[in-house]
Amino acid sequence: MKPLRCFPTLTLLVPMFGSLFLADLAAAQAPPPVSTLPSETPAQFTPVTGSFDYARRDVMIPMRDGVKLHTVILVPKGAKNVPILFTRTPYDANDLTTRAHSSHLGPSLHGYDNALEVILEGGYIRVVQDVRGKYGSEGDYVMTRPLRGPLNPTAVDHSTDTYDTIEWLVKNIPESNGKVGIIGISYDGFLPLMALVNPHPALKVAVPMNPMVDGWMGDDWFHYGAFREQNMPYIYEQEATRKNDEHWWTSHYDDYDMYLQAGSAGELGRRHGLEQIGFWRKILDHPAYDAFWQQQAMDKILAAQPLKVPTMLVDSLWDQEDIYGATAVYKAIKPKDTANDKVFLVMGPWHHGQEIDDASRLGALKFGSDTGLYFRREILAPFLAQYLKDGAPKSDVAPVSAFETGTNTWRRLPAWPAGCSSGCTVKPSPLYLNAGLKLSFTAPAGESSFDEYVSDPAKPVPYRARPIQAVGYSNGMTWSQWLVDDQREASGRPDVAVFVSDALSAPVKISGQPIANLVASTSGTDSDWVVKLIDLYSDEVGAQPEMGGYQLMVAADIFRGRYRESFETPKALAPDKPLLYRFALPTVNHVFLPGHRIMVQIQSSWFPLYDRNPQTFVLNIFWAKPGDYRKATQRIYHAPGQATFIELPLVTAP
Repeated sequence: MKPLRCFPTLTLLVPMFGSLFLADLAAAQAPPPVSTLPSETPAQFTPVTGSFDYARRDVMIPMRDGVKLHTVILVPKGAKNVPILFTRTPYDANDLTTRAHSSHLGPSLHGYDNALEVILEGGYIRVVQDVRGKYGSEGDYVMTRPLRGPLNPTAVDHSTDTYDTIEWLVKNIPESNGKVGIIGISYDGFLPLMALVNPHPALKVAVPMNPMVDGWMGDDWFHYGAFREQNMPYIYEQEATRKNDEHWWTSHYDDYDMYLQAGSAGELGRRHGLEQIGFWRKILDHPAYDAFWQQQAMDKILAAQPLKVPTMLVDSLWDQEDIYGATAVYKAIKPKDTANDKVFLVMGPWHHGQEIDDASRLGALKFGSDTGLYFRREILAPFLAQYLKDGAPKSDVAPVSAFETGTNTWRRLPAWPAGCSSGCTVKPSPLYLNAGLKLSFTAPAGESSFDEYVSDPAKPVPYRARPIQAVGYSNGMTWSQWLVDDQREASGRPDVAVFVSDALSAPVKISGQPIANLVASTSGTDSDWVVKLIDLYSDEVGAQPEMGGYQLMVAADIFRGRYRESFETPKALAPDKPLLYRFALPTVNHVFLPGHRIMVQIQSSWFPLYDRNPQTFVLNIFWAKPGDYRKATQRIYHAPGQATFIELPLVTAP
């Protein structure tokens, strides 16, 4: 063994290691060095806004139960004795009133409900408030919180919150004249309807635009019992957190694939953890039109209320979200307007909320003018001024202002439906489905006959061309246009029955609600029926070649067969038995031009906008199992005694 030669080296290193250890120990015991760079950010920053043309006030307004609601007040500089234009929203009052890097009020108002020409040129004090439980407001959030009563045992609702807020506003905004108007779109349009229940005396006018009215009959959640499956992301994001911080996730680029792979809507919700959310659990528990939905329907509620506040209801003829509500409320409250001076209706050629935006076109349709700007300047502005501004003249707004699609003309009407200003009549006229896939105003006279197709839940009819985008409004998304999509793709499918009229030699005008009278059978025990009334353009259109042969949906809706006898109590269908399904399509004001043809398409799925009917009767379709989904043979009858027809609200000239 060789002797070790490293001992002298080790002897030299020991004192060195000892010195280093002592230095480290001293450093650990020493106080940390004092910072010589204090923060450059102040503890509280106060913007200098003296040069702004408005003043912004963020306040927390107390409600009768002690909950405080975040409210943004924008007061034009130099305002004195001016009215308040008020919006309540679940969509973030701060976001709707952001300064947007400008000292001017205009750029600070953007997004939903801010009709800029009306607000800026009118000089209104603008007030936007977060509803309870959302964003800056305290309290608990409940989707479209019901009125106090069986569905709401508390002492507060949107009616009381509106009342309490207006009470505070008129006492605490010295620049105001004490008059308040309430305005809003969609959910924000539902809230002005709530304000009409026991309204505050200072509330002088209401403008509900595209309001949510009845979530089961034909607005956001169901249409005649068929569930609007693609609205599940909205429910998820709206209720998961106070500030919509959680976002729905997808597993496929094409929504069609994602919803089909999940199977039922209930299963898709389970995969996303949606059952943690209160409103989703309520939807699962109430698939039929029971008291839960009936007691929230605003048309029914307002029909039982005294008419105190002048109200302008605004309806979009191609509203892809809330196409039912505005006209339903009009029909419910107009009979109370004996002096014809408190209930007004506007119908425009718009998608949901387009009346506050550029509305010179919708998808492929061109209207020849900015119909939204016309509405805001010629209808909305003078209407609001009449009721809110001291000394303003009476407006020359017609009881009904209806844009006539096809001819692209605004009509001033005495009521709805009227067809024209005077002398016209609206007569229900059946347009029959006939043998040979023909449409005619002549009833079928031949022997019993039908046309049939096979509906396969494994291959449901898409509601628009694939790949199907998610519901949304961000750049590049076309959700708002789907109701005016060309229906050519659907018309070529073997599971869509298509009936077409001869070319028209004269214009055909319809004003009102077409009524589907469908005599049909299914080999299954449940079925959905989609009926689409379509304007089939001429083969060639010189001024706009791309519109040659275009198939424009004028009115369309879906009906879930299990509710044929009762909306409250679903019932299995008798297989292979012809049954009558009668239901109203959305409101129209349209002229089929000479050279055009009228088309009707009938199908049994509209996916994934609506969940698939398994075509086998199950107690709750939300939890249908894979084996429940079965093919069915669907027959559409057109024979004496079994005639299928669309009852058109046909306008005849004086």
